[in-house]
Amino acid sequence: MEIRVLQYFLAVAREQSIVRAAQSLHLSQPTLSVQLKNLEEELGKQLLIRGTKGSRKVTLTEEGMILRKRAEEILNLVKKTENEITLSDSIIMGDVYIGTGETDAVRFIAQAAKTLQKEYPNIHYHISSGNSDFVKEQLDKGLIDFGIIFGPVDESKYDCLKMPYKDTWGVLMRKDSPLAQKKTIAPEDLWDKPLIISEQENKTHDMPFVAWLKHNLSELNIVSTYNLLFNASLMVQEGLGYALCFDKIINTCGSSLCFRPLNSKLESEMNIIWKKYQIFSKPADKFLTQLKQNF
Repeated sequence: MEIRVLQYFLAVAREQSIVRAAQSLHLSQPTLSVQLKNLEEELGKQLLIRGTKGSRKVTLTEEGMILRKRAEEILNLVKKTENEITLSDSIIMGDVYIGTGETDAVRFIAQAAKTLQKEYPNIHYHISSGNSDFVKEQLDKGLIDFGIIFGPVDESKYDCLKMPYKDTWGVLMRKDSPLAQKKTIAPEDLWDKPLIISEQENKTHDMPFVAWLKHNLSELNIVSTYNLLFNASLMVQEGLGYALCFDKIINTCGSSLCFRPLNSKLESEMNIIWKKYQIFSKPADKFLTQLKQNF
């Protein structure tokens, strides 16, 4: 499987048309069609569903959708590798890739980047957002250099740096809700309320607030789950329910929302992790050194 052919395949997936893809690639349509057919024969799977004579639209099969996802990851990794190898030895410039969940602790990343910016203005930072599973998957595939995760670290796979910060659990709600009159939220306040919780917590059932609630999640009214809290905040605004989340992620100043901490202070520790025996690019190595100095 050649990188060039993967680029052809992604062009077809993007354009949803072999004709338009061939034009964007400056290839003839027959040449592109042959390359795609050879790719399908090599993999032993149909990747594309060609339209009828009345419609030239091309759609992906299930196997085609899998290949599109993997091809994007492969090409991103190829680009990242090329940048790391071809940069001049005398100038530190390039990219640092970081995966993280939603947390106010990203400020520490920004502070380190800002400090480095003065001496190394040609280092650029790319932040990918997702839960811990997403971060570790991206890290394992070599698509990011560092990840920020909550909770314990598998030290057989990752090295880590503990962050000097903890996120505080609480409840995001509308200011006109009955619970907004309370300074802190007790477990029994939520037992009969519609709740919006993180998708990851809903899967693992082992986060601190689950024990604090004194109920199994299956016994509660979970009306929705979220991956990014901004989306959940819109659901809260529309009155769908109360979101269990970290403080300081949603700016409630001047909005219809407010945050109330739990009556028993619950905090989650965070670590910056990277793969064991990782060989860093020069920008990533400088960034890690700066983080250690800041911490």
